[in-house]
Amino acid sequence: MRSLKTLLLASAVALVASASWAADVKIGFVVKQAEEPWFQDEWKFAEQAATEKGFTLVKIGAEDGEKVQSAIDNLGAQGAQGFIICVPDVKLGPGIVAKATANDLKLMTVDDRLVGADGKPLEDVAHMGISATKIGETVGQALVDEIKKRGWDMKEVGAIRVSYDQLPTAVDRVEGAISVLKAAGFPAEKIYDAPQAKTDTEAALNAATTVLNKHANVKYWVAFGLNDEAVLGAVRASESVGIATGNIIGVGIGGAESAINEFKKPSATGFFGTVIISPKRHGYETAMNMYEWIANDKAPPMLTLTAGSLALRGDYEKVRKDLGVE
Repeated sequence: MRSLKTLLLASAVALVASASWAADVKIGFVVKQAEEPWFQDEWKFAEQAATEKGFTLVKIGAEDGEKVQSAIDNLGAQGAQGFIICVPDVKLGPGIVAKATANDLKLMTVDDRLVGADGKPLEDVAHMGISATKIGETVGQALVDEIKKRGWDMKEVGAIRVSYDQLPTAVDRVEGAISVLKAAGFPAEKIYDAPQAKTDTEAALNAATTVLNKHANVKYWVAFGLNDEAVLGAVRASESVGIATGNIIGVGIGGAESAINEFKKPSATGFFGTVIISPKRHGYETAMNMYEWIANDKAPPMLTLTAGSLALRGDYEKVRKDLGVE
């Protein structure tokens, strides 16, 4: 009986110690545009991990290099042990690694992968990203299928490439879509570039409006870009210049709340679909990986690439449920 009591007491002490240790774990989650729905969702799922494991999550928005450096110093001063970051510029890689090391912080990246001075990925920094080219190809195939379904002549269709070429993953996504369009016979000269100053809807609207006004003779349009916001901007631009809803097909990437709200509208818009990439994995899983690294010295995989699924107005709820987003 005494042995049983001793064992139970030891177990209780271990549980208390474990809970105390978890409470001492502090993890930063730094994102480049905190107002974007995708990053809000990542934070939401990271908070689920924090609640489950009992650690403290510090959420920081840092939209430029100076704020990134300040955020890392801030985490170090708070006694954090590690952080996850989606950077505003992947070329900040060497500086971020150096600053993390100086503050004795473990580092993981999410969404956008850091590159070195040579432009190559920093393979010694753990990263969870998206198979950007394949997701772009999914967008391209959705556009091709819908063009054919509507019976459009590709020679009469213009394509708006809402671009943000400063970001490698953005280039990979749009080039993936373009490769499928071209393979299906879409004329390369009918693909028009619409460079955006930022990765939000307003910047995309401004960029797409310029293209639409310049090519007012084009009857039908398709639109694609880095994310849902890029395509929503193109759709809003088409509405502003009087293009009929049925004459534009926009397919976004992300499955953010902005896309879901578009599907919930009483009448269909030119925003035809989105390739949903699960913010749950990018938020919850990265936070869990960082916790295990800090608490149990279990290093995360060096590279994890996630995929996406096409969702349309009629089936987005099922797709979200299947991906664990709901």
